[in-house]
Amino acid sequence: MAKLRLKFLDKDEEDLVHSQSIRSLETIGVKIHSDSVLNMLKDAGAVVDIKTQIAKIPESMVKDAISKAPKSFTIGSRDGKHDIKLPAETWPYVSLGGVTAWLEDYKTMKHLDATREDLGRLTKIGDAMNAVDAIWPLVTVRDVPPHAGFVNELWTSFKNTTKPIHGSAGSGTVGVPDAKVQIQLGALIAGGMEQLKKKPTFTVLSCIVAPLSFEKGCVEAQVEYAKAGIPVISMSMSLGGSTCPATIAGTVVNANTENLASLVITQTASPGAPHIYSSESSLINPRTGFIEYRSAETPLIYAACAQMASRYGLPNMTGCMGIDAFPTGNPTTFGETAAMLMTTLNGTDLCSGVGGLDEDAGCSAEQIVIDSFIWEDFRMFMRKFEISEKQAALDVMAEVGQGNNFLTHKHTVTNFRKEIYFRDKKMQLYGATVSTKMREDAHKIVEKILREHVVPELDKDILQKGAEIIKNYEKNPPAHL
Repeated sequence: MAKLRLKFLDKDEEDLVHSQSIRSLETIGVKIHSDSVLNMLKDAGAVVDIKTQIAKIPESMVKDAISKAPKSFTIGSRDGKHDIKLPAETWPYVSLGGVTAWLEDYKTMKHLDATREDLGRLTKIGDAMNAVDAIWPLVTVRDVPPHAGFVNELWTSFKNTTKPIHGSAGSGTVGVPDAKVQIQLGALIAGGMEQLKKKPTFTVLSCIVAPLSFEKGCVEAQVEYAKAGIPVISMSMSLGGSTCPATIAGTVVNANTENLASLVITQTASPGAPHIYSSESSLINPRTGFIEYRSAETPLIYAACAQMASRYGLPNMTGCMGIDAFPTGNPTTFGETAAMLMTTLNGTDLCSGVGGLDEDAGCSAEQIVIDSFIWEDFRMFMRKFEISEKQAALDVMAEVGQGNNFLTHKHTVTNFRKEIYFRDKKMQLYGATVSTKMREDAHKIVEKILREHVVPELDKDILQKGAEIIKNYEKNPPAHL
């Protein structure tokens, strides 16, 4: 089947990225702030210096990890109707953006701290939107103890959607205790630990700290998740000119190196554990020093990383979907909007970003609607088309004959709806660039969803057990805090 896909690297360039990544792992190594993970890698064949916390990983370990990692698996939904089966067949599965710092108030445009109630509403909107396939908790909630933020965000999401959840693997302060609670909650939804392992109800984002460094809490939590069968998304956020070399080649090599190192950790901890190659790497904005999701170089870097993931046969998250500007709407130019959308065209299986504002610093309910409608329109470029002798239709050509037209032929009537996408005229409003005019209409849709959309409730017994798990964790923080 023919599918539109953006590629960036030639085969020899792909080979070079791989060879340079192996050279980096073998000669420079990665810094891992965890003695337990370092010792695990040492026992498996890595050259480890406990004093400097550097692990040098031989090519043999990389090859072994690639061979053991599953090439396909399913992320389960709690109703069974919204399962995500990787790899994606056509366009990528899209999720909300994640862990933003503030929520934009529709009336005042002020930046507000978010609560679990706010997150519940945002999740419900994501549940209602056809274009959203998974929920990444969109805001950082502020009405819970700091150490219990991630577990509350996961549980709030479970209660307000039937779709799969993308969670976070904890920070340097919480780590394994946080992971164990999240796994408990996931097992509660799945129906037990064995069921969770067969069809995990959530994934976890385990960010590598560029360049080539793994935080203690995250990496130890990653080991815990791998053993429980929770898919680990090993996101590299290498920023060219800041946390890696200021070239596209240097950025891609660093992102690929970090992903291979993370894969080795997952497969060493639990051979065959699901793992998702991921990168949100870009060159920095030299004016601000921040990440620039809408730069002309970003879709090229994403495409290169997608090719590397494909080379290894790994499901991947190497694309973004969301305007991610400020204020709510699409205040960006056509070129900036196109750059963001082009990141979805590289064969990535997963994308995040719906609802985010200001490079994911914040979010708004209305932006979820706007991004969703834009995505419904744009993803039509990624449909599958049959290119075959039958579809070439020479028999129809012979019937119609030279100089005539095909308008009244039954073949045309049969294939119009299959081959042609008819745009909704309302999409003109939502697809407009340098505009916030769609914001008011999006707000009306938000109000309608919150008024009318019903998310099936969890069983009372599950709700009670989940509440008890959360309450106990809030009252008894990890001993090291």
